[in-house]
Parts: sequence; C-alpha cells; structure tokens
Amino acid sequence: MTSATAYAYLGPEGTFTEAALRRLPAYAAHGEELPRRPYPSVPAALDAVRRGDCATAVVPLENSVKGVVPATMDQLAESGLHITGEVELPVTFALMAPAGTDLGDVREVYSHPHALAQCAGWLDEHLPGARAVPADSTAAAAREVARRPGGGAAAVAAPPAAERYGLRVLAAGLGRRGGAVTRFVAVSPAWFPPARTDRDRTSLVVTTEDGGPARLAAVLGLFTDRDIEVSRVHAWPTGERLGSYRYFVDVDGHVENPAVRRVLSHLPGAGASARFLGSYPRWTAVPPRSVVGMRSAPAPAVVPSRSAGAERLGTTERRLRGRLRSDHPAPSTRT
Repeated sequence: MTSATAYAYLGPEGTFTEAALRRLPAYAAHGEELPRRPYPSVPAALDAVRRGDCATAVVPLENSVKGVVPATMDQLAESGLHITGEVELPVTFALMAPAGTDLGDVREVYSHPHALAQCAGWLDEHLPGARAVPADSTAAAAREVARRPGGGAAAVAAPPAAERYGLRVLAAGLGRRGGAVTRFVAVSPAWFPPARTDRDRTSLVVTTEDGGPARLAAVLGLFTDRDIEVSRVHAWPTGERLGSYRYFVDVDGHVENPAVRRVLSHLPGAGASARFLGSYPRWTAVPPRSVVGMRSAPAPAVVPSRSAGAERLGTTERRLRGRLRSDHPAPSTRT
C-alpha cells in the first residue's frame, strides 16, 4: 500500500482513536486492508496528512463530559484541512497495572488529561494518595506503565489496552458518568466534500468583523430563519486580543443544499465570513442514503457575496439563548 491509502491516527496502538478509525465507514468499507499509522500527537497525525504521508487522519474532536480537545481545535482553526467524516464512540475506562501490582500498591496513575478528569471522582475515592500523571493518550499511558513493573504505576485506559500491553485490570467501569461519548473526525486535504446524503452535517469556522460575540446571534439567525438546525457552536480564541474569537459552527445539511448555500452567501451582510471545514454524513448506525442526481462541487472557502438585513440581535438572540456553548480549555498542542 502507498501513502495515498494510509490513515494516520492518534496513537499508539490501542487508543480510542484507533477504535474510532476502524469504525469509520470509509475505512471499514475496505475490510481493514488499508494501513493504519499511529502518531504521538494530534498535530503529528495532521502533519502526516499535510506532507502527503497519509491520505486521512482520524483525531478526537470533543467529549460529552470534558468538551473539546484543544489540540484538534487549534489545528482546525489554522489549517487548510477539511473534515470528511465523523465517528461517535462510547468511552469506558479501566484501571490497569503490571502483574503483581494490587490496588493498594498504586502510587501513580497515568492517562490522558481528559480521562483523568472523567475518572477523578473514582480515583479520589479509591486512590486518594496517588499522583496523576498526564500522558499523550490513554494507550500511551498503558504502554508506559507496562514498562514500569513493580513501580506502583497504573494506567486509566480503554479495556482492550490491557491485553495489548500485557497488563492486569484492577478495576473497570471508571468514569464520572455513564454514557460518555467522544466524537472523532476524519480530516484530509480533500476540497470536494463527500456526496450529499439525507443526513449531512456542514462544519464552518465563522469570523465576525469585530471578533466579538455581538454579531453571532444575527449570524445564527440566518440559519434558523431558514429552518436549518444549528447543532453545535464553540467559541475559540483567535489569540489576537482578549475577547476576539472564531466560532466553530455545525449545521444540519450539505453545503450543496440550496438553503445552506443561500445563508453562506448572506453572511457578509451580517458582518461575518466563513471558512468551509467540510460537509459529511452525520454519525448514525443507519447507513446514509445518497441523494440521486447530486454531485459534489467545490465548496466556498470564504463566502463571497453580500446581503442586507442581518442585524437580528433582539428576537433571534432570545431564540438562540441557551444554544450557544463556549469552551475555552487551556491551550494545548498535545492530546
């Protein structure tokens, strides 16, 4: 196989990201014949795509308990890469350690910061004296602990990592709450989005003229006024000054849908512009149905035309209140 068919992912082997990659429809359709290449961080996986070493990278985007993954948000905000698919994966954690290590022996617990945060309650109750040690991924934590037998180290990781790295499960079902889900995205340089289906999502990075949130309600109102569901909004700092943000916006529908294109053409009139991140099938257990007669067309990078009458900051703001979420975790370049 050549690099044109390889998939990069946040490694090492045994991460939740690898499990998500194996469930990605575009990958699973080939019966796992395509090569998978683990990388130590989200930036490294995406750099492999930029260099052409891999065709696609699969990286975590957000978790239902701890919110967005900073490294992925930073990369998507700045890069010219596009989202071509998504996977939502339930996440469960286990505490694991080398053979001969019992729960009472554990002095250090290694894991990804999101996993440590999700399991903090359990760890405080059962291992109050243990030191939390952040790792690049849950599987990296398991691999590191496997190299430290007899040292009182344990890892919080996906249960399959125990078998992969020869560890013994000390406790299972860790986590702040049941039903936690992580959303992963497939990212590639492809400019043409996947073919339109009847259950698509379009992702955008929206920038307002002043960088502040005042115009955002009017921008979102352009979608809701046309019955286009806004399913996700995250404010992300531009780094230019305090209070200046980009807005990651997900809406239901494909960029080829006339209603979606019409809204995009009206954004400049609302004092905003948008960078297209991708249109792709929303994650569901039901396979997508292609819309007959539609073909993929180049999507706009920056919305071109103008339209008047987008200053809807009264009724629209009230309608959208409670829908907006702003996640500002501390900056990070690794996950």
